[in-house]
Amino acid sequence: QAQLVESGGGLVQAGGSLRLSCAASGRTFSTYAMAWFRQAPGKEREFVAGINWNGGIAYYSDSVKGRFTISRDNAKNTMYLQMDSLKPEDAAVYYCNEVVFGTTQARNAYWGQGTQVTVSS
Repeated sequence: QAQLVESGGGLVQAGGSLRLSCAASGRTFSTYAMAWFRQAPGKEREFVAGINWNGGIAYYSDSVKGRFTISRDNAKNTMYLQMDSLKPEDAAVYYCNEVVFGTTQARNAYWGQGTQVTVSS
């Protein structure tokens, strides 16, 4: 099972940008699809964006489509989430996890510590 470490969160004004990273270790990162999820206070964790094993195909939730871009660098065992035009409703703890490509369900019960994104209005 891969170990996943998220980073890059912080405080940003509405309309601003952040780039999140997910570093994986302990398994062959390049062989499986990955995704970003987020959880806001009082809400369930939700799917944000997914990407196939080689980074060639990405898919997004409707709420972030056109504003967020998911990518990966298999040589660095790292996945990214570029977040632009941030809105207060994007504030949440962001997590990464494996997925079956094309789905929105995480494969692993294990979650990293996440990275906090705060958006001020």
